[in-house]
Amino acid sequence: MRTTIVPHQVVLPRFGEATYADDDVIEFPWGLPGFADHRRFLVLALDEQAPYLWLQSLDDPKVALPIVDPWQIFADYRPALPYYARVALDLVNPADFAIYCVVVCTAGAEDLTINLLAPVVINHKARRARQVMLEGSPYSVRQPIPRSAAPKEALHS
Repeated sequence: MRTTIVPHQVVLPRFGEATYADDDVIEFPWGLPGFADHRRFLVLALDEQAPYLWLQSLDDPKVALPIVDPWQIFADYRPALPYYARVALDLVNPADFAIYCVVVCTAGAEDLTINLLAPVVINHKARRARQVMLEGSPYSVRQPIPRSAAPKEALHS
């Protein structure tokens, strides 16, 4: 039996109209700090902002968080994921999950920072994610991003 994929339409204030399938939705069963009621997200890529992505809430289209693969900026990043995160997200095969960090764009500030202390871990196979605190790690919540790694287009536009 063949299942039909029904596309969904959503108007996103930052990005305009978008079409997505149910398989594109990432569930955050525990929400995100500061966004506890936001459970369903899309990961959006804009060519002009590569390698930066957007974690777009489907529960409130006005909420979109810039994220990035931290190794694109800090090759020596070595997060030790806590046991609870590995179990909760069923992290078995490294090919099934990815780690991203939230980029902080302070209004009026020219410099961007990245939250290396609490990465977002996404199990792409299970379509489930969680922001994970790296307890006892030396990483910072607001690590400056070198200007050479800044996106071509502003993230806070």
